[in-house]
Amino acid sequence: MIKVLIVEDDPMVREINEKFLKKVPGFTLIDSVNSIKKAKEVILSFNPELILLDVFFPQDKGTDLLKWIRLENLKCDVILITADRNTETVEEAFRYGAIDYLVKPFVFNRFKEALLQFKERRHSFKNIDNMDQEVIDKYTIKENKHVIEYDDDIGDIKGFNQHTYEKILLGILDMKEVAFTSEEIANKIGVSRITARRYLDYLEKEQKLVVEMEYGNVGRPKNKYRVKREY
Repeated sequence: MIKVLIVEDDPMVREINEKFLKKVPGFTLIDSVNSIKKAKEVILSFNPELILLDVFFPQDKGTDLLKWIRLENLKCDVILITADRNTETVEEAFRYGAIDYLVKPFVFNRFKEALLQFKERRHSFKNIDNMDQEVIDKYTIKENKHVIEYDDDIGDIKGFNQHTYEKILLGILDMKEVAFTSEEIANKIGVSRITARRYLDYLEKEQKLVVEMEYGNVGRPKNKYRVKREY
C-alpha cells in the first residue's frame, strides 16, 4: 500500500479528498493535516510516499513545503490540489518536482487518474533496471483521455446518485465562503432548482451546510446555504 498524506486547511475539501482516496485501490491514508508545520512533522515521522497538497494556507504556501522536501532530499512525491490557477504557481510547482497539478473543482476520475498514473509509474520503476525512451514517454507524455466515471456510493438512497452529489459538492467549493441559493447552484452545475434543493437539504442533514433565511421586500423569504464553519 502506498502511504499518503493530505495537506489541506479547508475541512470540507479535506474530507472530499479523503473519500476520493478511499475509492482508489492501493493507497492508504496515514494522516490528514491542516498546516505546513504539521505536515513537516508527519513527513519526518512517517515517511509518506505521496502527498496531496494545497497551495493556500494562512501562514505558508504549499509550494514552500515542496521546496523544503527537495531541500531535505526526502523521497516522496507531491500532487498539487488547489484553486490556484496562476501560471507562475503552476510553473513553480513543476519546477520543484510536483508530479501532477489538479485544479479545484475537479471530477473524481481526474483525481483517480493522477493516483493510478503515479502507482503504475512507481511499480515500473521498482521492476525495471534500465528504461528505454518508450517507457519514459509513457510517464511524461499524457494523452487527453479523461473519461468521467462515477461510483454510486449513495445509490442506496432513493432518488440520489453519486454523479449529482459530487457535482453539487464541487459547485459548493467553488462558491468559497459566499452564501448561495439552490437556484444559484442549479445554474452553476446545470441541474434543476428542485434537484439542487434536495441535495442541499441532504448536505444540511449531513451537517455540512447551514441554512439561513433571507427576507426581501417582496415575496417569500429565500433559503440561503453556507458551509458550516466547524465542519
